[in-house]
Amino acid sequence: MNVYDGQKMADLLKVHGYTITEYPEDADVAILNTCHIREKAEHKVFSDLGRLSTIKEKQKKINQDSDMIIVVGGCVGQAEGEEITRQAPEVDMVFGPQSYHRLPEMLAQIKQKSKGKRSKIVDTEFPTISKFDSLPVAYETPVSAFLSVQEGCDKFCHFCVVPYTRGAEYSRPANQIIEEAKHLIRLGAKEITLLGQNVNAYHGEGLNGKEWTLGRLIYALAELNGLKRIRYTTSHPLDMHNDLYEAHRDIEQLMPFLHLPIQSGSDRILDMMNRKHKISDYLKIIEKLRNARADIEFSSDFIVGYPGETDNDYQHTLELIKKVGYVQAYSFKYSPRPGTPASILEAQIPEDIKTNRLAQLQNLLNEQQLMFNKSKEGKTLEVLFDRQGKLQGQIVGKTAYMQSVTLDGDSSLFGNFLMIKIKHGYRNSLSGECV
Repeated sequence: MNVYDGQKMADLLKVHGYTITEYPEDADVAILNTCHIREKAEHKVFSDLGRLSTIKEKQKKINQDSDMIIVVGGCVGQAEGEEITRQAPEVDMVFGPQSYHRLPEMLAQIKQKSKGKRSKIVDTEFPTISKFDSLPVAYETPVSAFLSVQEGCDKFCHFCVVPYTRGAEYSRPANQIIEEAKHLIRLGAKEITLLGQNVNAYHGEGLNGKEWTLGRLIYALAELNGLKRIRYTTSHPLDMHNDLYEAHRDIEQLMPFLHLPIQSGSDRILDMMNRKHKISDYLKIIEKLRNARADIEFSSDFIVGYPGETDNDYQHTLELIKKVGYVQAYSFKYSPRPGTPASILEAQIPEDIKTNRLAQLQNLLNEQQLMFNKSKEGKTLEVLFDRQGKLQGQIVGKTAYMQSVTLDGDSSLFGNFLMIKIKHGYRNSLSGECV
């Protein structure tokens, strides 16, 4: 979602003569598009602000007329507001993820100095009109593009700040989404990932005037010429519907890979997290999806060290991982977020226990991921190539299962689906040769 928001910010500013630079030293405006989901991400914001402040001072020494505008956007901006300008006086503007469509207007205001001192702007209001109504069309797009269809969350899991920073669930009308998808395809997108905090909670107005679910929307998108792959993320187990199962069964373009967060393998911890479902519910969803499409695979999110988590609770999580067999996963130590119910619980887990549990859990997940990647050796897979590799003369693409595949080649192959015979499966990637 942050990548999508960042691309939209660039599109907004392009109209006003701004272009992206890879080097902060050259920037007239530096925008940190932030995440508030974990404490580590928030700390990184203030670390980066320190570096930007140093760059700004160096610019001033070289050219007295230079005056970099430093901006904090996104969820940290939404959560912290004026506290950011208090802690980091070099920051000129703070805005939340619902306000960035006003970015050009706010920058223009910042440039108007008052009594020789630049006025600061803090905009963390939730607009009455959807920001999507004010966003421009994309000017360019990667081969694998993002498209936001749903935003916000009404679930209020006790560890999570998203409902407070992104607001209530909102679904865009289907006609807007389909038109944006057509535009992205015209620009060269071959694969589109539908985005939402709870993307399968989508309930926007359909082309027939009635409410559509995510499954119904995917059926409509699958009819667009040129769209070869469809993905969606992030899902919530409470929002899996029959037409979504049917879409996985019927639609070839819908990739057989689903990110379905569970967070814990313990019913007791899930209840404390306010997840409102049990492990048995989650396993039934996995079973239904596998019945709908036999080759589907899963990734998930896991939090270890949630307040009150016992050794027994933790073992249940390891057992669930073994039972499902994930091909990828994101795992984290519990991070108290200010304002969330879990942050004030007394039974906080000591840091050393969280560290040990995370290491063991990640070892298990890494073993599963390596085993899955190794299982592709000798097989021929369809890969969409879309970016440069780390090495000279190397490009990288993605399989249907989001595995990175490296190949000797150049950018002329970007946007192509190539059949690749896999020679080696590593933990985080595959390598092969074109057949």
